[in-house]
Amino acid sequence: MKARTSDIEEAAGVLRAGGLVALPTETVYGLGANAEDPAAVSRIFQVKGRPPSHPLIVHIGGAEQLDDWVEDVPRAARLLAGHFWPGPLTLVLRRGRRVPLEATGGLETVAVRVPDHPVALALLAAFGGGVTAPSANRFGQVSPTTADDVRAELGDAVDRVLDGGPCAVGVESTIVDVTGELPTILRPGGVVREDLEAVLGHALSVPSSSHVRVPGQHPSHYAPRARVVLVEPEKVVGEAERAGELGHRVGVFLPASCAGAPVKAHAVVAVPGSVAAYARGLYGFLRELDQRGCDLIVASLPAEEGLGLAVANRLRRAAGPRP
Repeated sequence: MKARTSDIEEAAGVLRAGGLVALPTETVYGLGANAEDPAAVSRIFQVKGRPPSHPLIVHIGGAEQLDDWVEDVPRAARLLAGHFWPGPLTLVLRRGRRVPLEATGGLETVAVRVPDHPVALALLAAFGGGVTAPSANRFGQVSPTTADDVRAELGDAVDRVLDGGPCAVGVESTIVDVTGELPTILRPGGVVREDLEAVLGHALSVPSSSHVRVPGQHPSHYAPRARVVLVEPEKVVGEAERAGELGHRVGVFLPASCAGAPVKAHAVVAVPGSVAAYARGLYGFLRELDQRGCDLIVASLPAEEGLGLAVANRLRRAAGPRP
């Protein structure tokens, strides 16, 4: 059942009392706590099993609140906030005094964004403060894009789950570091590089590693229980069949370029031809193959342009070395 005004008011009360609220955003569902309550923030790390050195994103209600939470806002940050907030863009800036070090992993920088979802914005307005909200799942595992995903993953560890329906974007926000001389994309996401570059008027780099710690940088992240193997699109069918012959229960992400091709596998997901639809469905596809008992998933990377850059990033992390 979708969240009502009374549900949002009750959830705001949970936040004020130091509790945890799962809230919908346009990207994925977040596990929210009062950003100014160190004990509540620490509980997020406990519930997720997240290392305390991994910083969280502070969600605020509007760009006009930015100066309340950070210091030294450069022109590029205001320009990006003005164009893309509310929306799936996170800006890394100098930490303001309101933000406890528990929320930043001990860093003097903080990641901030304004979510583009009516339930999230209504909760932020009712609560009247900032909300730290990483994805509402166990650390390193597949992010949730429905309220049912949250309940299945975290159960009673969350004090309140607000249902806002399926997430419209389906992959996390783009993270841009604006503390240096030139903005840098630290995590590709829902706002594409090409649009950021058009607003800023210059190219942006996407380094494979950074000295600035932000969410989503762990080598293994967004990972299902099944092991993920990445191959070229034209090799997906052959790799899946070879793995099946070795005794694996194989799940296949069948590329649109191979649509209709016969494939021997335990389960097959047809990758949408639209990269936006692929991003929106990606985590649901991974969960589905887990639920169907696959122990290995064979997939290929989309073209790394537009939202394809974010989808490729998530698939690489899902296929990364497991702890």
